[in-house]
Amino acid sequence: MTKVLITGSGTGFGHEAAMRLAEKGFDVIASVEIWAQVQTLKRQAAERGVNLQVEKLDVTDEGDRRKALAWGVEILVNNAGVGEGGSTVDVPAENMRRQFEVNVIGPLLLTQGIAKQMVKRGSGRVVWVSSREGLNVNPFTGLYSASKHAIEAIAETMAYELQESGIEVATVNPGPFLTGFNDRMFQTWQSWEDDASERMFDYAKLAFPRPQFDPEPVYATLTAVAAGEVDTFRNLEPKSMIEETKNLQQVPWERKVSDGLRTRPRQIQASYDMEPETPVSE
Repeated sequence: MTKVLITGSGTGFGHEAAMRLAEKGFDVIASVEIWAQVQTLKRQAAERGVNLQVEKLDVTDEGDRRKALAWGVEILVNNAGVGEGGSTVDVPAENMRRQFEVNVIGPLLLTQGIAKQMVKRGSGRVVWVSSREGLNVNPFTGLYSASKHAIEAIAETMAYELQESGIEVATVNPGPFLTGFNDRMFQTWQSWEDDASERMFDYAKLAFPRPQFDPEPVYATLTAVAAGEVDTFRNLEPKSMIEETKNLQQVPWERKVSDGLRTRPRQIQASYDMEPETPVSE
C-alpha cells in the first residue's frame, strides 16, 4: 500500500482527508501536534472503522521531523498550520515568528528530508495545503496570508526543481470554509503580550469578514489530489470563487497609492458587520 503522511490531522481538512484516504486503501500516517491528540484520533479512527498510524509530529520540532524520515513516506500532505489574526501594524513579534515557523519553515524542513528520499526512490507526491489567502489578501489576516503566499512560492518553485526526478507537487487552496479555523484567527489577540492601548484596532469588535462554506468540497478535493486522482497543480475551492480570485490578483496593478485615503475600506467594515461563524446562504 502507498504510504501517505498527513500533518495536522487532529482537526479540520487534514482529519477528514486522513480518514478518506484510509478508506480508499492508502497506508495513512496521520500526525498531530501534541501527544494529547494521539489517543483521540485513534479512537475516532476506530469509530469510523479505518486503520490509521497516528503519530505525534510537531513540524517545528527537529526531533519530530527526524523521526518522520523513518516512515518511508511516498505521499506527503503538508496540512499543519495556524492562523494569526490582527492588523499587520499590531501583531506582536513572537506571534509573527510562530506564524512562519508553523506554516512555512517547519513544513519546508520536513519536506526537504522526505523529498530527498522520494528523489532516491524516483517517485513521490508533495501536496501543500495553501489557501485562497495565498493568492489574495484581506484585512486582519495579513500575516497568515503572507505565510501562504510564501507556500505558493515554495510549491511552485519545488514543482520545477523536482520535475526531472519524477516528483509531483500540487497545492490545494481552500477559501472561506466553516471549520472554526477562520473564526479562531480572530480570537488570537486575546493572548497577545503587548500594550493593548497601543493597538490600532479594537479586536473585540471584529469578526471574520465573509460568510463561510460547508467544507465538503475541500475534503473531496484534498483527498483526490493526495490520491493522484487530480493532476492540476493549483486546486482552489470553492470553484465558484476562482474567477473572483483571479480578478483580485489584478487589483494591485491598477491601484493608486492615493485611492480611498481617509475612508474605511469595505473589506474592513465587513469585519465590523459580520457575525462569527456565519454560513453561506443556500
